[in-house]
Amino acid sequence: MPIRHCIVHLIDKKPDGSPAVLHARDTELGASDAIENLLADLNDSYNAKQGKAWGFFHSESGAYPLSGWLKQYLDAEKDFAAFSRVAVEHLQKLMEESNLSTGGHILFAHYQQGMTDYLAIALLHHSEGVAVNAELDVTPSRHLDLGQLHLAARINLSEWKNNQNSKQYISFIKGKNGKKVSDYFRDFIGCQEGVDGPGETRTLLKAFSDFVESEDLPEASAREKTQTLVDYATSQTKLGEPVALDELSSLIDEDRPKAFYDHIRNKDYGLSPEIPADKRTLNQFRRFTGRAEGLSISFEAHLLGDKVEYDEVAGTLIIKGLPTQLVDQLKRRKD
Repeated sequence: MPIRHCIVHLIDKKPDGSPAVLHARDTELGASDAIENLLADLNDSYNAKQGKAWGFFHSESGAYPLSGWLKQYLDAEKDFAAFSRVAVEHLQKLMEESNLSTGGHILFAHYQQGMTDYLAIALLHHSEGVAVNAELDVTPSRHLDLGQLHLAARINLSEWKNNQNSKQYISFIKGKNGKKVSDYFRDFIGCQEGVDGPGETRTLLKAFSDFVESEDLPEASAREKTQTLVDYATSQTKLGEPVALDELSSLIDEDRPKAFYDHIRNKDYGLSPEIPADKRTLNQFRRFTGRAEGLSISFEAHLLGDKVEYDEVAGTLIIKGLPTQLVDQLKRRKD
């Protein structure tokens, strides 16, 4: 993971309404194993975060100036340190206006992963701990707590530059349970949501369920393909990469690598060729399937306890919200 540029600033702000004080670094951080380890750990923590959103820049304006400064840096009109300085000064201003915000160390890192350039911006906090020194004394120790990463964003610089129609080249951590604490950071980035990750993932899973049903697959085969989908999508989320539908299709059926992809296109589910998978939605997706004596039952695991109730003692299932097509058939049979 080549690191092109990296710098850290400090905004000292208490949650008591006192003014935010900026301690800005003048020069970039030099290359070191510590910086590489920090960025690798940051990426791991960020990729594992649930509740991320994907979007794109607002039009550049006084309210959303970051994209303009970033363009100046990429066009070599500003160096990285100057870009980060003007950006962190803007963040300091937004912090002062937000009563919910606290300060911390602000990391700006421009790095390359594969053939793609990224800019990561993260607010880092410390945790207090203890350490054993060379004299075997137990001493207080402060360390960056990347497990408590709440405000961070990652911009796919390559996609922003090369795909003007993209609405998912920025990802950022959303506040939990509708909390507004992260709104000022989203406004600092100047990002508007363009892709509904959980919604796109649910649509993908619906398309897959329809595909399995249309193929009339044996139970073992359906279960194997379901596991393939979940494993691939989960691995992509861990890497911070989107799910590529053509690649997923080839994994699901090696003999007919375009079958699932063509199913999605022919049925017009409205999915983009690449979608950001939502980890929580994936974790809810497992299928229970079974066949016996002309009866075939298959449903997603998250429906158990909701639309499907299982009575273990009686050995029965109660299904609510039957498909309209099935209800119509039953009505015709009754008539």
